[in-house]
Amino acid sequence: MKPLKFFIPIVMALVAVLCFAPTAWAFCGFYVSKADAKLYNKASQVVIARDGDRTVLTMANDFQGEVKDFAIVVPVPTVLQKEQVRVAEPKIIERLDAFSAPRLVEYFDSDPCAQLYEYDKPQAVPAPAARSQEAGRRGGTDNLGVTVEARFNVGEYDIVILSAKESGGLETWLHQNGYKIPKGAKDLLKPYIRSAMKFFVAKVNLDKFEDSGYQFLRPLQISYKSPRFMLPIRLGMVNAVSEQDVIVYILSPKGQTETTNYRTVKIPSDANIPLYVKEEFGEFYKSMFQTAYNKEDRKVAFLEYAWDMSSCDPCSAEPLSREELKQAGVFWLDGDSGNGVPAPRRGVRPPVFNSNVFISRLHIRYTRNKFPEDPMFQETSNRESFQGRYILQHPFLGEIKCPAGREYRQSLPKRFEQEAQTLAKLTNWNIQDIRRKMKLTVGDITNSWWEQFFSWLGL
Repeated sequence: MKPLKFFIPIVMALVAVLCFAPTAWAFCGFYVSKADAKLYNKASQVVIARDGDRTVLTMANDFQGEVKDFAIVVPVPTVLQKEQVRVAEPKIIERLDAFSAPRLVEYFDSDPCAQLYEYDKPQAVPAPAARSQEAGRRGGTDNLGVTVEARFNVGEYDIVILSAKESGGLETWLHQNGYKIPKGAKDLLKPYIRSAMKFFVAKVNLDKFEDSGYQFLRPLQISYKSPRFMLPIRLGMVNAVSEQDVIVYILSPKGQTETTNYRTVKIPSDANIPLYVKEEFGEFYKSMFQTAYNKEDRKVAFLEYAWDMSSCDPCSAEPLSREELKQAGVFWLDGDSGNGVPAPRRGVRPPVFNSNVFISRLHIRYTRNKFPEDPMFQETSNRESFQGRYILQHPFLGEIKCPAGREYRQSLPKRFEQEAQTLAKLTNWNIQDIRRKMKLTVGDITNSWWEQFFSWLGL
């Protein structure tokens, strides 16, 4: 059996969006590239669609290995029945990732000798409720304190829902029944048992997987009703040898979602960085994220994107259609009047429909000592737009024959030096290496350097 991943690598697309109105300058630009989930070798992706106490959760872990060895144990707040579980297509998670990924944009300075009008001036960047039914098949293993609350098959997965009285018995039961879970799971199972949570346990039915014709394991999607709004991540720490990443796409009819037991911090954004970063944006973003993570003492959830899903600015991918949103778990669209959804700003791609869906993309990097608790969430009414956005500002390279042009030209060395310092601060990269890559002269930045810059450009 070939090594498998839970999600298909994402095909990166270049989409250009031009903004025309001055009110759109805060976010617009030419989209260049994005920092999506495939930057991280060990990143889980989870989609949570929630309205009130109803939740649809889609899980796409980054499992690699033989399909026969796959097993997943997920604490859930209630006993699930077969109709509450389905398999989803990886494409939906890819679409959410592409739509919400931190992005690189670029601007081009206009001719400083052309008459300036105000509109030419860049402004400062400032599930349906689960039905309660009796379990179809119940089985008890009194000596281990484990009860099989339900057992069924969905797609290529064999699934059991378990309850347990103590973690040692649950760990033993899983091993005895052929589930290859990591050693040391016992201690991490205890808090869930104390909270009277159930356990959603899945493994691959090899015959059904081979008959399905799928090359990859598909994400699992579960729907349930519970006042608990949380994500159980601690079991992912059992055999972790390094920091773990989880990217959570939370879809809500209200507004931004934030963590309640950890601080939610916006990722550094709206920074002008050197032009050469265009060729190494992935490395830039990883370094920038790690630097911000260390600065925040490695115990926060980073907000990478927050937006009404009926539009985007600039778009790194097309907004999801109504059908795609439903596949992602959004269950409140039928009969939606669209009330409460603000009209798009001028210069922003118009919505295909008023989705009444707000996305919050949270990126959590966690370790056992810094994230001792599962993240708890809350919906808010805050519909403020935010994105991780990084700016390349190209200088004007045409002929300059006016005083304003000469002043513009004299201001550029200082601007480029500021970009170098910003990049060093964001990434902790060596400032001299940055200047060297920018073709800056080490030491004082002078007008003679500017001449060298034009020479390097072949002008």
